[in-house]
Amino acid sequence: MTITVKDLQGKEQGQIEVSSQLEKFEELGKRLVGTQAAHEAVTAIRAAQRSGTACTKTMGEVAGSGKKPWRQKGTGRARAGSFASPLWPGGGVVFGPKPRDYSKKVNRKVSRLALQKLISTRACAGDLVAVDELKMQSPKTGQFVQILKDMGLDGAKVLFIAAMDEDINTNFCLASRNVQKVKVVDSATVNPYDILASTKVVVTRKAWAKIEERIITK
Repeated sequence: MTITVKDLQGKEQGQIEVSSQLEKFEELGKRLVGTQAAHEAVTAIRAAQRSGTACTKTMGEVAGSGKKPWRQKGTGRARAGSFASPLWPGGGVVFGPKPRDYSKKVNRKVSRLALQKLISTRACAGDLVAVDELKMQSPKTGQFVQILKDMGLDGAKVLFIAAMDEDINTNFCLASRNVQKVKVVDSATVNPYDILASTKVVVTRKAWAKIEERIITK
């Protein structure tokens, strides 16, 4: 299994030979193995992004007097015991949301398998390409858009994976952050959801080496 290497002008510069320990990825990308792991990992990542701050007041938390609105009998009206009753406007909420933690635990092996599955799927589909580095001379968004066109990535949701402070410079990050559907992440923190949310993945040589270290079973 190989990965095509291009420059920022879209010209092919060779190929990267995938580590022998990752040869099974080609078969993994064509089968359903790892699909459940990918689902669990992505669900956990999205759940962790929820703030969980929704909060409603119960009958005991609503501000107001505890006085009985009117006497129990003799008025001709239905009996009422509190102004904070959920039946009244401004009263408490029954079974309303309270602050909570939505995060879910995912085992390390499951996370690794999910990353293996999604990367192999992108590679087998031809949606994964490699570059030597991601560097620009100036932080011009127009120049970055031209790079996307030259590489045949315009209109796609593109994920750039780099080894930060090694093969990417500030100009590239500045030029890319104003373009929709483009995201730049570090190879040490890239997760299954980042890969799933994109249609094209561009990875540098150094970043790929670090990703291999993360997903090789030890």
